[in-house]
Amino acid sequence: MLRVTGSLSAVSSPAAVTFSAALRLSVAHTLALASPPPHPRCLSTFSRSLLGRRISSPGVRPRVPSMYPIRLSGFSALKARASFSSGGSSPSREILVQHVLVKEGDSELFAELQKRILDGEDMSDLAAEYSICPSKKEGGILGWVKLGQMVPEFEEAAFKAEPNHVVRCKTQFGWHLLQVLSEREPVKDIQVEELHSKMQDPVFMEEAQLIDVREPDEIATASLPGFKVFPLRQFGTWAPDITSKLNPEKDTFVLCKVGGRSMQVANWLQSQGFKSVYNVAGGIQAYSLKVDPSIPTY
Repeated sequence: MLRVTGSLSAVSSPAAVTFSAALRLSVAHTLALASPPPHPRCLSTFSRSLLGRRISSPGVRPRVPSMYPIRLSGFSALKARASFSSGGSSPSREILVQHVLVKEGDSELFAELQKRILDGEDMSDLAAEYSICPSKKEGGILGWVKLGQMVPEFEEAAFKAEPNHVVRCKTQFGWHLLQVLSEREPVKDIQVEELHSKMQDPVFMEEAQLIDVREPDEIATASLPGFKVFPLRQFGTWAPDITSKLNPEKDTFVLCKVGGRSMQVANWLQSQGFKSVYNVAGGIQAYSLKVDPSIPTY
């Protein structure tokens, strides 16, 4: 069970500066993923409104398939693994947020839920039973968000909250009890020109972990030297023991055709504790166009 430490505190909500960004929803792969792969999905209209804008499906990255069903109570394990900074809100910082939402007039219920959380009840269970936000189906999990994606009052509370301490805030939707379960910096992109330069160094080729997540037929058409093949469609065959195949402490570079599938896998690797993961921007197609035209495009 995920227990809350510390005290509940009200958070003021001056208007926050907004940024132009799309929400990337990737809650499920943080814990585990099930086979067959789930279809990409985005937040409900209600939850997207809470986060400040309507999000169209193409702007939302699909989740990577996983080996295990989601168990919301498993967030205690996530909490134990999380690495937090001591506050601050850099524009690139992303936080994993969980909340319970009740109507503005339900003051008695709101007070009761505060007490029950402080007494040690799991917010996931309370969200599933009492929250009026559709995120209740995910135990109140809103996903990974960054500055500019939430309504100002909620954002002000979330980005100032201490990790795993519950705070409250009020928005146009009602009263929220929220907590930040984890935080991360987004996966870094590496441009193909820089990757090519690094690949000329034998030490880099020996030390770096180079992963190609395309399918075998694609590899047969075009490939780069030194890349190990981990086809995304065969995720279930290599994901369970990924840390025995790859070293989470080493720099890891992920490649696909144009950069979409590789970003999925790069995000998943980061959620598994890999410390330095890079997505090859534009994939092997960009490498062919910008670095080595002898590599076929398809």
